[in-house]
Amino acid sequence: MKIIITLFTLFIVAVNTHAQNLQPVDEGSKVHFVIKNFGINASGDLSGLSGSIKFDPANFAASVFDVSVNAASIDTDNNARDNHLRKEEYFDVEKYKTIHFQSTKVTRSSKAGRFFLFGDLTIKGVTKPISFPFSATAKNGGYLFEGNFEINRRDFGVGGSSVSMADKLKVQLSILAKAS
Repeated sequence: MKIIITLFTLFIVAVNTHAQNLQPVDEGSKVHFVIKNFGINASGDLSGLSGSIKFDPANFAASVFDVSVNAASIDTDNNARDNHLRKEEYFDVEKYKTIHFQSTKVTRSSKAGRFFLFGDLTIKGVTKPISFPFSATAKNGGYLFEGNFEINRRDFGVGGSSVSMADKLKVQLSILAKAS
């Protein structure tokens, strides 16, 4: 009888401590970027989120983020610029359909509800490690993940040798993920 009670207890604990399976959704999410072009801030958004997120704030080490965004969805409120950015010199969306992030580690911050996300960002077939702080807020049966990071566009072969465009690009994420 003790064995059955012990196994039952372990089962309940295991079921209640696993990471929640979530799917990122476009509605309520925003992938926003800002870069200087000719010294003026130019910004835009990407959509077409896909992938999976496993998140458990009680066991953040078991969390996994595997998320992509549609590279062709780039929207800067200027169709001519958007079409130019879809070309080979920039995002080459014919060949590279998505921009992808795969986490390698999640750690807790000293601030409540804050974490650090480490992983690999792939743009145009080039993968580089990145890390950034983020928050996770329970929302609509899932979580809203928010964070910011900077990358060097040249590290990913975006924009070629353009001297009018800054090298540093700021990315702001507000990703809503719901139970799948």
